[in-house]
Amino acid sequence: MTQPLAKQAYTKIIEMILSGALMPGDALQEAKLGDALDMSRTPVREAIKRIEAEGLVTQDGRFLKVRQLSGEEVEEIFFLRQTLEAHSARAATGLPAGRLDEIEARVRRLQLEGPGEEDEQRRVDDDFHRMLAAATGSSMIVATIDDLRRRTCMFDHTQVPDRFLKGCAEHLEIIAALRAGDGETAGRLMAVHVANARDAILARLKSSDEGSDR
Repeated sequence: MTQPLAKQAYTKIIEMILSGALMPGDALQEAKLGDALDMSRTPVREAIKRIEAEGLVTQDGRFLKVRQLSGEEVEEIFFLRQTLEAHSARAATGLPAGRLDEIEARVRRLQLEGPGEEDEQRRVDDDFHRMLAAATGSSMIVATIDDLRRRTCMFDHTQVPDRFLKGCAEHLEIIAALRAGDGETAGRLMAVHVANARDAILARLKSSDEGSDR
């Protein structure tokens, strides 16, 4: 029962950060957040650990304080992702058909059933991108892409809902190019996919800034 509550706490705290209810420099205090969310401290603690792992807080003495992603930081993250992930997609034409079948079936299930409540959308997204990164044979590329993706993974289907079905369709286009052995097309499609995610996040940040200025 703790995990769904921790996920709820995570989503609500992220919304508080993006809406300006929690400002950069504010401390994330378990008891205070628990009262605000009407939850016990345990799921709130788990949510804060996840937010810390994603780089949205900094340690200041004994407190963890909010640091919000800037547009410039998002641009840098996605510049690196675009470069590395397009390269990974070009290198992934040798993936076994069975691996592509499996991930395609999971993406199509998401299209039919939606993201669900158990983070299946996040797992499919992680597995898809990690599969292509691993095709490079470079553990450093895999680790770097994992780290870059973790820094913006708070912008999931709850924060940028328009990206959910579009992202699924883009994944399927990349898989189709890989099936055809067309690494150049797969790389180009991946670059577009990453750019579309970047633009959606920048738009979300802009709307948050405008809302907090009112």
